[in-house]
Amino acid sequence: MNLNITGHHLEVTPALREYVTTKLDRVIRHFDNVTATHVILSVQKLKQKAEVTVHVRGKDIYVESEDDDLYAAIDSMTDKLNRQVVKHKEKKADHDHSSPRHQDAESAG
Repeated sequence: MNLNITGHHLEVTPALREYVTTKLDRVIRHFDNVTATHVILSVQKLKQKAEVTVHVRGKDIYVESEDDDLYAAIDSMTDKLNRQVVKHKEKKADHDHSSPRHQDAESAG
């Protein structure tokens, strides 16, 4: 997996990079086929913003979160991303199980 962390109007420190990496590793372990992840951390006056785009085969999942604290924004972003990843995984599993070949095998068996 290719992980890219970018900072807009702030410097991405090693501690911040480590925090984002550990948070995303927990979420991304759900998928085997994540090709790339792009994280943008930015500061806009008093708001801290964290956004991530996860490239999965067949779909790009985008999540953003704003908060007064950058670490809280990262936590909120990873929670949202986790919900979207689980939702995408369930949709993909439902789609795989409802294929005509699978239904024909059940009725023949």
